[in-house]
Amino acid sequence: MNKICPAKPEDTKEIAALYRTFLYGPADWNEYYPNEETIEFDLSRNALFVMKNDEGEIIAAISIDEDPDVDALPCWNSELAPAAEFSRLCVRKDMQNQGIAKEMIRYLFDIFRKEGKKGVHILVKTGHKAALASYSALGFKKVGECRLFDKDFICMETALV
Repeated sequence: MNKICPAKPEDTKEIAALYRTFLYGPADWNEYYPNEETIEFDLSRNALFVMKNDEGEIIAAISIDEDPDVDALPCWNSELAPAAEFSRLCVRKDMQNQGIAKEMIRYLFDIFRKEGKKGVHILVKTGHKAALASYSALGFKKVGECRLFDKDFICMETALV
């Protein structure tokens, strides 16, 4: 049975290896992002979670993000504040299309509710059709578009009910 838990420093290399399997894909990750420094930063904030299978292998990862540039975008619904943000969601390629990404997101939703958040917002790389479809299935709505970090994104958000 798969289990979601906070990532630990000893998971860093395995998470980095998982991230590297998605370089230059639709999320437009590259050799500079995300990297071990990104993982260490997430670990320092207790903001990185992994799903492990029965063998203890990491099959998915997700991070709680806090980015003032993203939070300052004018497209977010003020009625959903305070809001949370997540990023760097990935599921090992041989484990995709099994509902794991949705399970990871719902896990964070529970954390966000306990923290008193009213909404969740994310940036999705323009053209990342699989992510857009997955987030839409979870109730996320497109609320705008932006250009940050020299990339174009779709801004999506949902209320936490």
